[in-house]
Amino acid sequence: MGVMIDAFWRAVAYCLHPRVLLWSLLPLLLAGGAVFGLGWMYWESTVAAVRASLEQWELVAAFLRWLDSMGGEKLHTLMAPMIVVALAVPVIVVVTLLLVALLMTPAVVSLVARRRFPQMHRKNGAAWWQAMLWSLGCTVAALVALVISLPLWFVPPLVLLLPPLIWGWLTCRVLSFDVLATHASAVERRQIVHEQRWPLLVMGMVCGYLGAVPSLVWALGAATLVFAPLLVVVSVWLYTVVFAFASCWFAHFALAHLHRLRGREPLSVPTPAGRPAVPDVESGEPRPLQLPPGPSTVRPLPPP
Repeated sequence: MGVMIDAFWRAVAYCLHPRVLLWSLLPLLLAGGAVFGLGWMYWESTVAAVRASLEQWELVAAFLRWLDSMGGEKLHTLMAPMIVVALAVPVIVVVTLLLVALLMTPAVVSLVARRRFPQMHRKNGAAWWQAMLWSLGCTVAALVALVISLPLWFVPPLVLLLPPLIWGWLTCRVLSFDVLATHASAVERRQIVHEQRWPLLVMGMVCGYLGAVPSLVWALGAATLVFAPLLVVVSVWLYTVVFAFASCWFAHFALAHLHRLRGREPLSVPTPAGRPAVPDVESGEPRPLQLPPGPSTVRPLPPP
């Protein structure tokens, strides 16, 4: 718990670092620019298409007529934009997380390692394509979980628990892999993720609840839907800030445990041949220790 809290405050301080602020602009420009452009060109046509699809369903059409009879014309008008926003927000969250993990997290890890652990050896336990495949696989699993759990969101207690839990699990799995991919070996990465799985999940859930804050932009009222393309860009910026903080937090926490793990490694390990071995400086693999010749290796002189 102490390491997690210490990493939290260090991450807050690192988020104010000029380099981190500059690095956060790249995911914002890519995701925010794409979302703003798509929203500007296709917002009205998408809303019209969703509204037409709703009116084609007899059950939904009957519900909308009932709303009109009850004086809910405004809700009738806002239903299609609300559906578009509800479908777009998970995609924006996933895209922003993947962009931060791909473009920003390696630079953040290098900054943390250079400033806190300058002597830490890089073992390159995972290539960039492995990290990408891992992120995509976890993203697909999270999206499937979101779709399956969607009916449970109508239960008041679960709607406050399930989405942050799913987003927290995704953040935990993606960032814990990325922050250890360069400096840890595959064995070290699996050991740290296994030993610290609950603290990492708690950190991911905290980031998941922080990631729910940008969604409050849409709770300001019906007028927010009028400025939807602009507010989506604001949401992307908030998501980028949250995931940038998450990258710093996971980097400090995971690298600190990697440093402790290597600090408690044995100086020598037995080999099948019975000779002691020490970790090689370059590869990290055990190699036989070259012992100087002792009394047992000196041949006795022949008798006079």
